[in-house]
Amino acid sequence: MIDLTFLLNRESKEPLYSQLYQYIKTNILNGKLSAGTRLPSIRSLSSHLCISRNTVDMAYQQLLAEGYVQSRPRSGLYIMDLKLESLPSSQPVTKKKWENSILNNPEIRFDFRYGDVDAEHFPFATWRKLSNQSLLQNQMKLFSYGDPLGEQGLRLEIANYLHSSRGVNCSPDQIIIGAGIQYLLGVLSGLIGDGIQDISMEDPGYDGVRAVFKHKGFNVHSIPLEADGLHIQKLYESNTRIVYVTPSHQFPYGMIMPLTKRMQLLKWASDQDGIIIEDDYDSEFRYVGKPIPSLQSMDTQQRTVYLGTFSKCLLPSLRIAYMVLPRPLLEIHSKQDYRLYDQNVSQLHQHTLELFMSNGHWEAHIRKMRKVYRQKQSTLIAMIQKLMGTQVTIIGEDAGLHILLRVHNGMDEHELISTAKMEGAQVYPISPFWAQSAHAEPSMVQIGFGGLSIEDITEGVYSLYRAWFEVD
Repeated sequence: MIDLTFLLNRESKEPLYSQLYQYIKTNILNGKLSAGTRLPSIRSLSSHLCISRNTVDMAYQQLLAEGYVQSRPRSGLYIMDLKLESLPSSQPVTKKKWENSILNNPEIRFDFRYGDVDAEHFPFATWRKLSNQSLLQNQMKLFSYGDPLGEQGLRLEIANYLHSSRGVNCSPDQIIIGAGIQYLLGVLSGLIGDGIQDISMEDPGYDGVRAVFKHKGFNVHSIPLEADGLHIQKLYESNTRIVYVTPSHQFPYGMIMPLTKRMQLLKWASDQDGIIIEDDYDSEFRYVGKPIPSLQSMDTQQRTVYLGTFSKCLLPSLRIAYMVLPRPLLEIHSKQDYRLYDQNVSQLHQHTLELFMSNGHWEAHIRKMRKVYRQKQSTLIAMIQKLMGTQVTIIGEDAGLHILLRVHNGMDEHELISTAKMEGAQVYPISPFWAQSAHAEPSMVQIGFGGLSIEDITEGVYSLYRAWFEVD
């Protein structure tokens, strides 16, 4: 293995990954890096050059795509003999795939996408060990369809965790596991849809949920927000009996619904003979104050459906979410044909997660990730305040993996996004979260930070500052 040492120009407009890629490529072509030489690992090179692992990985992926190096399983990347080796037959497919990636947009170096998570801190070794253990213990059983509601052992672990962490009162038989919140909301729509055509949700709110309800035939009523969350009086005026809310971290504004308003919402459900759908996403990542109990834990009348997911805490690709049904809806579920639906989450993943939770890894991982994300968020906010000061307003910094940024420079949403892109940073619109996009605040963008390193967050904020406040 070689030791790559060269000077990166951090003032250049050329991305760091491109500089690294060009350096290695040039040295391969001029023979300074000979065929068969093993490149340093991503971890070691990122540490050696003081750059992020993502930067090294992007450079290596470009070299792979163009055929300058080849990957050897469990060994690493090796320089190809360009005189002897021809491109593999699958190369056109690989390159086409590459052209559709972020490197086809080389100007995007810092992607502030909400929904990305910090995969570098995922305990892959532990997960792999427990996955292998699951296969050894349940090899034949895991080949079947499994329980339609989800594996009993995992549902028990989830019930225990929810009770200790969020005060949720439920038994394992009330829990349904599914591949994502949207799938579970589809199931729930079938349970509540008989004779009910109207449903309310926050405005702005999660557009993916709004789409599910519309696809299921509901008339969606948009309820405006107050400073502390859903406008309860407007909810009464809607004359609906079902409402979807995100009280632990309102999406996208990020406010946390206080205890008094939670009690008002529960009273609304009692007055209207209604149902509250509580999406408790991001509840693990609260950075200010003490946790507030879930709505479900305060509900003495069995009117709250509780939703949660492992996507932000583990990996989105695992596709494991859960829904806690109150007893009346559970009875409807048992009478209908939902047990004819096959479970759509891998039994292997379910059993691995059960072991992950029962052996104490889950809570340890949550504690670690809470520190990791708190540090990232602190860096993001500190850099924004340092560079932009009173020229921006930060919204939703008390919890979660994103913030909203109101920018006081006269640009609208489209201009903020396009000028940021010219400086290598991708931020995202908030207008899709409104039922009518024209009602969205015109000078605001969403900034996620979960998938970026501390270094990339810092450099990315500099890019945003140049884009928005150093305009020629």
